[in-house]
Formats: sequence, structure tokens, C-alpha cells
Amino acid sequence: MRKKLTTLLVAGVAALALSLTGCASDPLAQQYREGSNKNYIAGDGSITEITLENRGDAITFSGTTESGEKVSSADYLGNVLVVNFWYAGCAPCRAEAPDLEKVYTETSPQGVNFLGVNVRDQAATVDTFNSRFGITYQSIIDQDGQAQLAFAAQVPPNAVPTTLILDAQGRVAARILGQLKDPSILSTLIADTAAESSAQ
Repeated sequence: MRKKLTTLLVAGVAALALSLTGCASDPLAQQYREGSNKNYIAGDGSITEITLENRGDAITFSGTTESGEKVSSADYLGNVLVVNFWYAGCAPCRAEAPDLEKVYTETSPQGVNFLGVNVRDQAATVDTFNSRFGITYQSIIDQDGQAQLAFAAQVPPNAVPTTLILDAQGRVAARILGQLKDPSILSTLIADTAAESSAQ
């Protein structure tokens, strides 16, 4: 009986540990926890801002949206682009959807673009999700992982959802790993990134 209870206890602790680590391990976040900043500025552990001098090359990607439109990274150069990795069955994705749309509505008049990257679903599922949550920006259907791969070398979107803010040159300026907790966080990251362009 004691052995059975010990086994159950160990299994329970393991399950709790897995639940606390999120959807996937994140080497970049691990570097921050270890204190080896690797030229990045870490926020509260889930938000990463990358200083201008430490940004890599522009991210190059392309894909087809749920409406069948072909898009590429070149379409968004010159303005801030917010890229959100998501899928319909992801509970945190559903929870943050209204906040993403709110920030998109507020910032798009200033030229800020939003683009979803759906990592699992068919176009019809994306349409249903958009209708349910009132999402008005488009998403790339990325079942083959090509858009994710384009970002992987610099700032891997290891968890879903992940939100990336690209500067006007198409470089990753910030990352929110996991669910957006407050729309003001994203608004601030966008404003800071947009201000860089106007200051240059």
C-alpha cells in the first residue's frame, strides 16, 4: 500500500511539474532565468524586448491566409507588424483573442499591422474562430510550419500562443511568450517599437 501511495505521489508531482512548464521548453527563456542575457533585455520572464543593436536580420516569410490571399514579410516593411501564433483549440489563444483585436483596432489607424499564424487548423476553422471572437485581421494557415521555421533561428515561438512584435525593418523587437495578460502590455511594446522609427 505504501509503495502504491509513493508511486501516486511521484506521478502527481511529475504531472504538476509538466503543467507548470507550459506547452514546450524554451531555451531562450531558460537563458534569462540563468542570468545569461545573451544581449537581450528580459521583462517579467514572459516578455522579452530586444535592443536595436542586438536585433538580427529581418525575418523573411510568406504564406496563404484563410481567405486564400498570398502574403509575405515584404508586404509589411515600413510599419510595425504584430505576429500571433495560435490555433482554435488552444484555450489561452481563445482567452487573448479579444485583447488582440482590441489593440489591433486601436493601433491600425497608425499603420500597425497584425497577422495571425495558425499552426494547426484549416481555413474553415479559422473563419469560424474569427466570427466567434470578432477577429478582423487575417492569419496565415501554417500547418507545414514554414512561417514558424522562419522565426525559429532568432526568437523561437516555442509556446502557443506566442506574440512577436516586428519593427519597421522586419526584425523581431519583442516577444510575449504565452497568453497576453493585459492589452496595455502589447500596446506599450508596439508604441515603443514605433517610436524607434520616428526617432531615427
